[in-house]
Amino acid sequence: MKELPEEIKATYILTVVIMMLFVGFIIFVVLMYNRKQLLYFKEKQLKEAEYQNQLLQKELEKQKLIEKERERISHDMHDDLGAGISALKLHSEFLKQKVNDDDLQNDIDELLKTSEEMNISMREMLWSLNSGNDTLERFIDYAIIYSGNFLKKTKIVLQSECIDIISDTPISTELRRNLFLCLKEAVNNIYKHSQADTLKLSFYQDRNIFIMKISDNGTGIPEECHKGNGLRNMKRRMSDIEGKCEITPEDPGTSLTFEVVL
Repeated sequence: MKELPEEIKATYILTVVIMMLFVGFIIFVVLMYNRKQLLYFKEKQLKEAEYQNQLLQKELEKQKLIEKERERISHDMHDDLGAGISALKLHSEFLKQKVNDDDLQNDIDELLKTSEEMNISMREMLWSLNSGNDTLERFIDYAIIYSGNFLKKTKIVLQSECIDIISDTPISTELRRNLFLCLKEAVNNIYKHSQADTLKLSFYQDRNIFIMKISDNGTGIPEECHKGNGLRNMKRRMSDIEGKCEITPEDPGTSLTFEVVL
């Protein structure tokens, strides 16, 4: 086989070198493009993260303002409304000591009763406004204290139990207020209608599921009463917070179970 002329050989080598340089240039361009795209996506992710962080900061600031406003309203109610109710009660008691007319004394007793009910309602509102109570532990403690005070002058014995409760689990103001109003309605109904001598409060937690169960050993709820205003209100409240309300007959008595996602 004849050797290639020097000119052809040089041309061949030059062509190979040019092709290698061209391929190298193509690889370089692709690498630079990929690097640029990678930097672009990283920069985009950083901007998105910064934007999300700004949104989070704004939301935190908004929540702080809401909590500050709640605290201000709570303090104003305590200082102004609380002082007014106390003054009304004191003045009524002073008038009662001066009055001899039985009918007038009965009217004053009604006024004293109303002022006491207003005082209790105000304390409940103050509790619901206080952001420091937005944990399961605070809600459960208040529910037990309220039920104990309500039943104190009745024959009904209060029992309570807590199962797997994580004390510092947060619970929103809306959830704990609606749960408390359901508890209040249930305890009142048991006192008025059940003829029970025992009421049991049970609180359970399964991760983000919270269950409050109110049981009594009374006569049970007649079928015609299942659509009464009290039970309807409790179911509506639980529906408003995407929760469940179930009535279960027991032997003896009845159980009301309230379940919510925290």
